[in-house]
Amino acid sequence: MLLSFWNFLKTPVTDNPVSLYLLRALSAGKLKSCFCYILLCIPLFSIAQTNADNNANTPVPLQTTRVSGVVVDAATGTPLPFVAIRFGTSKYGGNSDGEGKFSLSAPGAFSTIIVSYMGFQSLTKAINPGQNNSGLQLRLQASHTQLKEVKVTSGKKQKYRNKGNPAVEVIQRVIDHKPENRMESADYLQNEQYERINLSFVDIPSALINNRFFRMYKFMLDTIQKDGRQQVLLPAYFSEKISQNYYRKQPTKSIKILKAEKEVNIVKFIDTSGLAIYLNRLYGNSIDIYTNNIFILSNQFLSPISDHSPDFYKFFITDTIQTSTGKLIELSYTPRNKGDLLFEGKLLVTMDGKYAVQSCEMDINRQININFVRTLNIRLDFQQVPGGRYFLRKSDVKADFGILRNKGFGVIGDRTVVFSNQVLNSPMPDAFYEGKSVQVLPNSQHPDTAYWKNTRPDTLSDHQTKVYGRVARLESMKQFKRATWIANTFVGGYANWGPVQLGPIGAIYSFNSQEGSRFQVGGRTTPNFNQHIYLEGYGAYGIRDGRYKYNLNTYYSFNKVPFYRYPNDYIKLSILSDVDVPGQNFSINNQQAALASFHTGKTDYWLYSKIFKADYVKEFENHFSFDLGFKNWDQQAAGTLVYQYNDPANTIVNHLVTSEVQLGLRFAPHEQLLQGTMYRRTIHSRFPIINLQINQAVKGVLNSSYKYTTLGANIYKRFYMSQLGYADITLVGGYLKGKVPFPLLSISPANQSLAYDPDAYNQMTYLEFVSDHYAGVNFTQSFNGFFLNKIPLIEHLKWREYLSAKILYGGLRDENNPMYSTGLYQFPVGTGGANGTYALGNKPYIEGGVGIGNIFKVLRVDLIRRFNYLDHPGVSQYGVKFSVGLDF
Repeated sequence: MLLSFWNFLKTPVTDNPVSLYLLRALSAGKLKSCFCYILLCIPLFSIAQTNADNNANTPVPLQTTRVSGVVVDAATGTPLPFVAIRFGTSKYGGNSDGEGKFSLSAPGAFSTIIVSYMGFQSLTKAINPGQNNSGLQLRLQASHTQLKEVKVTSGKKQKYRNKGNPAVEVIQRVIDHKPENRMESADYLQNEQYERINLSFVDIPSALINNRFFRMYKFMLDTIQKDGRQQVLLPAYFSEKISQNYYRKQPTKSIKILKAEKEVNIVKFIDTSGLAIYLNRLYGNSIDIYTNNIFILSNQFLSPISDHSPDFYKFFITDTIQTSTGKLIELSYTPRNKGDLLFEGKLLVTMDGKYAVQSCEMDINRQININFVRTLNIRLDFQQVPGGRYFLRKSDVKADFGILRNKGFGVIGDRTVVFSNQVLNSPMPDAFYEGKSVQVLPNSQHPDTAYWKNTRPDTLSDHQTKVYGRVARLESMKQFKRATWIANTFVGGYANWGPVQLGPIGAIYSFNSQEGSRFQVGGRTTPNFNQHIYLEGYGAYGIRDGRYKYNLNTYYSFNKVPFYRYPNDYIKLSILSDVDVPGQNFSINNQQAALASFHTGKTDYWLYSKIFKADYVKEFENHFSFDLGFKNWDQQAAGTLVYQYNDPANTIVNHLVTSEVQLGLRFAPHEQLLQGTMYRRTIHSRFPIINLQINQAVKGVLNSSYKYTTLGANIYKRFYMSQLGYADITLVGGYLKGKVPFPLLSISPANQSLAYDPDAYNQMTYLEFVSDHYAGVNFTQSFNGFFLNKIPLIEHLKWREYLSAKILYGGLRDENNPMYSTGLYQFPVGTGGANGTYALGNKPYIEGGVGIGNIFKVLRVDLIRRFNYLDHPGVSQYGVKFSVGLDF
């Protein structure tokens, strides 16, 4: 049974053909509100791919062949953008730019170049080997259609239909042949992969460029031609990687060995280890047209050849092309509904009986429900391999992002991936496949320019070749270092001061009903202080309660990794004295801090805590981790909360002290992390995250008064549903063995702030329900605008709809209920404006909500209804919650 449940958790919803018809694309992790961070994480990268033999020991050829010129339409003379150009049948090549211009070079003496472009006949051009061939004009002839034109006249517009449509019949053949045409159909596969990511700021305001403070940085600027006009460009991020890939079909195993990499980044103030992982995922880490859904822009787009694509796309035959390898059919496709997460573009399909995709173009239309994306263009080129299959040779993704739709400051990004040296069905020894899925060769950092010039299979553009040198000059400037420090302080939350960081800046001031105005200062050490020992802490003072608070932590890292980075392997000693709401466990929602400062109802239950903890935390490469620790906790009730026995004298308890041995287990298979200066965030994927917590309290140790055992579990999984968006489901459960007063029971997490909390009960009051056994489910469905996109007058607003439901079932045994057992604390009474505390009864607590998001691209509003326990004092059946965040 457990094995079946685990397989259910691992299985993506989109593998089910029935659900594929219903579903819709993913949304993403939330981006920081900082404008600079938006523009960094909003880009979509891509460029192109070609075949490469990336051998670092290859000798540098004595000759270099260079070509430059322009590619035009032979009939009209119009320049043709992004045309593929290769030196003969070699691995070296590149593309023309947006104006049809090209400038390529390759080590070796090549006598021909081959030019190919969708919709045009391929051209082979003779050149002078080992020389500079400049001023070339490559004129491409349009491919000749073999279909006779048919004109249909009618008194009314013809309705598009799938039935009897030859284009749909061809697409159905492509769908039927997908299993045999995928690269994964091979039993064994090896190839080399070259990957390049490029990110630049464009349309930089002239006021900034001409500012006297910016003059010293003008050497970084470049210009490009886009849409017939010249744009100023500022390089921001550039990286190159060369990897060797190995794939085995049964049992399935993929291994990627990183052979070389090089990266420059001028926006280092966004201190995000793992940024490249996030950007790759954001811009299509693995674009496979043969899958039902293509994950890009943090969303699922339905592939034009998905199993149910004819239900969402319109298809048309627009051309047939005769090539040296056979006939191809050109199909154009467009979304049936322009607001859905679908592509539009063209496909070239082979007519040799295999119905394989030979090349593909995928764009998005301007009405799509996606934020900040001005343009998106994806081009996939496939190459025939032995056996007749067509495997992906080159993936080229380009995107233009900005706050405004058509103009203004923005970001352009491109990501190019080239696969070469495809080797089929040549297995490695069995022991090889037992190795890690991701491996890095020693000395993989290759800063040498000559190495990349002779190894990369693709030619850099003129402005790309200058990036490395310009960034090196920039990083040596004192003015840039100072500007980076300021930006890092405000974006990262900590101010670097030698080996110490002061912060977090956002916690300097806050307000609550118990402390009034709260002032806090804190800091931590960095690896520059000591790579094994890390210190962290803060001191705070509340004006109203007149009490000092503090938190002091000492870490010893065995692997020299800071405690806020992956993977952890440290011992931690901590002592804390602070105030919080019971049941909240000192959790702070910094993303919604402004909204969380405002509350509904009365929130006068407070708790002063003194906690000493000792932990050993260990994280493994498979993302299994454990936290083994000891905790001594001294609680003191505050506000209107009182701890008192249910004896005749109503004896007051000033201090509740417990000591626990704790073991936390976590497993997050295939987890990818975005790591910042304060937090680590899991990048959403289809894999589950499982948490298990076991606590054993020991009586008599450090004044501990109770002995008990608690067990808690939490399982989270996101289900992607293609065109119906995604569903987040969390299963929770817990059990307590022993007799304890209510502060030690499970306190259901409540939320009385105006900020929507997906992990709490948003219409429950603080400390309202306690239990010693419980089980629950939290469900949120995001439709990504699937329904609102189809409502006239509303569709243009690009709103997105949400449904949520939370059910909590549990109970309290008589031995832990002060109404039936002595020696316990009385529950707080719900009178005089107080909410009161209650045992979770025989009926489950239920709340549900509907929400509309993407209002002004940043705001989400949820209407929450509470369905039962409405007789409790201070509760409200309906509530409105808000959340703010940037999302695609």
